[in-house]
Amino acid sequence: MATDAPPPSKGGSDPTPHAPSTEEFIEVQESAEFGELRHAHRSFAFPLTVAFIAWYLVYVLLSNYADDFMGTKLFGNINVALALGLGQFLTTFLIAWFYSRHAASKLDPKAEAIKSRMEGDA
Repeated sequence: MATDAPPPSKGGSDPTPHAPSTEEFIEVQESAEFGELRHAHRSFAFPLTVAFIAWYLVYVLLSNYADDFMGTKLFGNINVALALGLGQFLTTFLIAWFYSRHAASKLDPKAEAIKSRMEGDA
């Protein structure tokens, strides 16, 4: 059952933060600080995305066209294809971990500063 009632306040005297106007959003979007935030995100995310997609495509192409190479045994029943396939999972987790560290150190402080200024806390 849905109601139109607002959510309860969290016990503070100020029930809702300042709601920025459209002009304030545009002003922040055009600011140098927001540009730095975008640049910090894009300079990390785009190169890693391109590198991972290239790495994935190389794996797929090798799987399709380099049967002898991919079937080369490394040790026991482990071959190159299995090692590279598991490497796909490893790089996925490494990229997520690197991004988490990058966001916590570079993106989150800048975003929090912009957010608090927009909500009128700063």
